[in-house]
Parts: sequence; structure tokens; C-alpha cells
Amino acid sequence: MKHHIWNMFASIQNGQLANKSFILQKKTKLCSLILNLLWDEGYILGYKIEEKYFKIFLRYKNNSPVISSLKSISKPGNRLYYTSKQLWKINSTKGLIVVSTNKGLLTLNECKKKRLGGEPLLIIK
Repeated sequence: MKHHIWNMFASIQNGQLANKSFILQKKTKLCSLILNLLWDEGYILGYKIEEKYFKIFLRYKNNSPVISSLKSISKPGNRLYYTSKQLWKINSTKGLIVVSTNKGLLTLNECKKKRLGGEPLLIIK
């Protein structure tokens, strides 16, 4: 299931490198949750739900992509899990860190506020 999100991250990066205004991504619940986080944090202009796909509208600032890099932290072959105390030690000023918790996908700052641990999926810069 998580391979869809890695595919979506690659599509977003490639779409931005090609200066596309939008990309299409297969519709899954996990992708929807991540798109909501990206939209809330201002990394994409939004997305539209079509029959089997999301139409993701990419965001640019001064003709350069808002997302300069999407780097996965926990990978399918090398899963990482952190307690809430371990998450406090991570520097969150370098970008947006998305964490998969038992309460859903949250940003690192939300995890710190709610004192939740989980699996850090990616860092967005």
C-alpha cells in the first residue's frame, strides 16, 4: 500500500522539475491523507478528485518549485519507529516531517504537541 505514496512523491518531484501545473496520481486513502497535509502546509495549490485519480496542482514561487526535495526517512526495507521522546530530539526547522502514528498522519510538530510516537515517513523541503 505504501508504494503508492513513494510513487506520488516521485511524480510530484518529476512534475515540478518539468514545470508542470498539475500531475495525476492514482487515488488511495493514504495519498489523500498526505495531500491534505501538503495542502495545509502550503506545499501544493490543492487537488481535485477525479474518477480513479487525484489531479494534484503543483505550487511554484518565483518560477521555482515550492518543494525542492522529498526524502523518505523510513523505507519499506528499513522501517524506523520513534517514541515521542525520540521525536523531540529531531530538528524540525529543516523542513516538514510527516509521521505515521496510531492517530493518522501528522506533522512532527503535531506529534510533539500530542506526545505521540510513530514512523517518520518523509521530510519535505
